[in-house]
Amino acid sequence: MTFEEVCILEDVHKLFEMLPDDLKREVVEYIEFLIENRGIRGRKPTLSWKGALKDIKEKYTSVELQHKALEWWG
Repeated sequence: MTFEEVCILEDVHKLFEMLPDDLKREVVEYIEFLIENRGIRGRKPTLSWKGALKDIKEKYTSVELQHKALEWWG
């Protein structure tokens, strides 16, 4: 950890300690939200969607499917 990171961490800790408990919980939840939505946890993306459109692959070309997806998503 760099000196700058340590300073930032100390500042955040001081500010965090000034908050009432209910707001501390909100801060923790927000940090968890950011980690989850930014993929920071280091998880590799899963391909759980792989093959989901196999039943329509014969029906549309890739370009047609892109246009169809735009229609479906509105």
